[in-house]
Amino acid sequence: MTINEVRFPYQDAALDIEQRVEDLLSRMDAADKAGMLFHTMVGIGDPSEGNPTFGLPSAHSMIRRRRMNHFNLLGSAPSGREFAAWSNALQRFAREDGLGIPITFSTDPRHAFSDNPLTSMFAGPFSQWPETLGFAALASPERLERFGDIARQEYLAVGLRVALHPQIDLATEPRWSRINGTFGESADLTSELVVGYIRGFMGAELGAESVSTMVKHFPGGGPQLDGEDPHFEWGKEQVYPGGEQEYHLRPFIAAIGAGATQMMPYYGKPVGTDWEEVGFGFNKDVLTTLLRDRLGFDGIVCTDWGLLTDADILGTPMPARAWGVEHLTRPERMVKALDAGIDQFGGELCTDVLLELLASGAVAEDRLDVSVRRLLREKFRLGLFDDPFVDEEHAEAVVGRADFVQEGLDAQSDSLTLLTNTDGILPLTRGVKVYAEGVASEVLAGYATVVETPEEAEGAILRIKAPFEDRDRGGFSAMFHSGSL
Repeated sequence: MTINEVRFPYQDAALDIEQRVEDLLSRMDAADKAGMLFHTMVGIGDPSEGNPTFGLPSAHSMIRRRRMNHFNLLGSAPSGREFAAWSNALQRFAREDGLGIPITFSTDPRHAFSDNPLTSMFAGPFSQWPETLGFAALASPERLERFGDIARQEYLAVGLRVALHPQIDLATEPRWSRINGTFGESADLTSELVVGYIRGFMGAELGAESVSTMVKHFPGGGPQLDGEDPHFEWGKEQVYPGGEQEYHLRPFIAAIGAGATQMMPYYGKPVGTDWEEVGFGFNKDVLTTLLRDRLGFDGIVCTDWGLLTDADILGTPMPARAWGVEHLTRPERMVKALDAGIDQFGGELCTDVLLELLASGAVAEDRLDVSVRRLLREKFRLGLFDDPFVDEEHAEAVVGRADFVQEGLDAQSDSLTLLTNTDGILPLTRGVKVYAEGVASEVLAGYATVVETPEEAEGAILRIKAPFEDRDRGGFSAMFHSGSL
């Protein structure tokens, strides 16, 4: 008998959410529960085919064989309608099997320019806005709330229900490669902006018209030793010059106060603090004593991607980011993370390992139930059990809507910061001879006469990156610009 042929109490919207959670939990077997604890990538494409770039099986097999129902979407569709149609097809597949638990689709940021696909997606058909550092230049929580509201409408239209952002790390280490994803170095400004951000995506409270925000990277991923990034073994250590742990916590306290329901710890391991020197995803001092007990957070805690399993990404071997616990086996790492307070394993597929731990008694089913309740509660609050589908015509009308695009362009323009204007050279006169680097000449030609050399030019427009060391460490580490400025 399929889910479409019978009605269970958990499907009754008139019941209290806690009643629905408990009814569904009582009907789940160990495999159902284990599948809930895994949140990995899925590509927008044929759901019956795997993704060799990231070594992923097909979406269909992850849903049916591994009982998974949380997926981080890679890539995009050409239009809102096609995006929504893909989402609906996968929701139908999930509904036809077992208990019919709907899928929660999540995404990395996809409303701004990106040249690092491991930290954010290309905007594709969505409206385009400044990166978070550009919003920091605007310093307006109201403007950011407006962005969040528009992004929420576009996400909802295609079935995206969890934003794997905002990134509220503080940029106190100027060599760190991910500063562009932050709101800068000020705890005060970041704390103000994150409240507007969350309100825009969530609304007054989490509900059927909300997008849940997974705030990252607790307890603050900015103070990396020498500015190196803990995606890589050489960047695994996190330090707090001057003992400024509390300073980096302040934006997260503001986010919890604003109603954030999901949190992602970073890869790094703290050095020279009173916390255990293991990665934050394994760190009970940080996730239970600090986040749960002291700050009172009872939402979902999901690891950053790939803490347990070595992988091959973009053709490059990538060790698990199990910093401080490299010596542990994969099952031992899983037990330590669960004991620390993790609810979900990001970027992992090893449901079989968790089932073996359950069978052996190394992990109690009661412990799984604690996390499964949180995850089910979120799905119910988002209204996914009542209606997981989206209107494809509506998606076509909303995604990339003309007024949304214009507001994004206006915000980009307003976020630009003029440092100097020697002799009043700006604004340039239309038709001026310009030499350019890093700017598309066909776009610039609508405003200026593009010349081939600086000697021919009356002015130059250069779009350049911040200085960094051009290292040869292989793989996608080249996307993380690090080292001396």
